Amino acid sequence: MLDLGSFWFLGSVGDMGCAQSGRTLMGFLRPLHIVILGLDSAGKTTVLYRLKLGEFVNTVPTIGFNTERIGGGLQGGSFRFWDVGGQERLRPLWRSYARGADGIIYVVDSADRERLEESRTELHRAARAPEMQGVPVLVVANKQDLPAALSPGDLERELGLAELGPGTLRHLQPACGPGPGPWDGVGYGQTSIWALCFECKT
Repeated sequence: MLDLGSFWFLGSVGDMGCAQSGRTLMGFLRPLHIVILGLDSAGKTTVLYRLKLGEFVNTVPTIGFNTERIGGGLQGGSFRFWDVGGQERLRPLWRSYARGADGIIYVVDSADRERLEESRTELHRAARAPEMQGVPVLVVANKQDLPAALSPGDLERELGLAELGPGTLRHLQPACGPGPGPWDGVGYGQTSIWALCFECKT
C-alpha cells in the first residue's frame, strides 16, 4: 500500500501552450481534461484521491485507468482526471490518453532511487510525443515524507526537467500531510492545476 504523507508540486515544463481553447476569462467552458501519468507504484491514484477527497486512501496498482470528475472549488468549473496505469505494458497507451489533454500530472516516487532513471526516461518520452506538444506538465514529487526521499531540488536535476522546455519551474508545497497547514490538499492542489492551465495561451 502507498503512503503519500506529503508531496511537492515540483513545477511545470514544456512551452506552456494549451492543447485546447474553449475557455473564458472567468473559467473554462468545459471540464479540464487532466491525465495523471508515472511509473507503477509511484502513487498516482493516491494523488488523485487526495485531490478529490483531501485525505489518504489505500490503493492497489491500477490496471487500465481510473477516472474522476472533480469540481474546481473556488475557481469554478471542473476537472476530468484520467489516472492511467504505469506498468511497462500499459505505457504505450499514455499517448492515447494524452491526446487532447489540457494538462499532464507526472507523479514520481521520490524515494525509489533505483527506478529514477526509468522515470526520467518515461517522462522525457511522454513529454516529447507529438500528442503532448503544447500540453503543460506538472511534476509531483511524491512520498517526500519517506527517509530515502530525494529533495525536490535533487529530483529536478535527476529528472532533467530543465531539458524539457523553457517553462519556469515552480516549487509549491501543498500541506497534504497530517495536521493543519497553510493550504489544504484539495484546494491548493486544484489551484496549482488551474494556475498551470491559465498560463496557457489561447
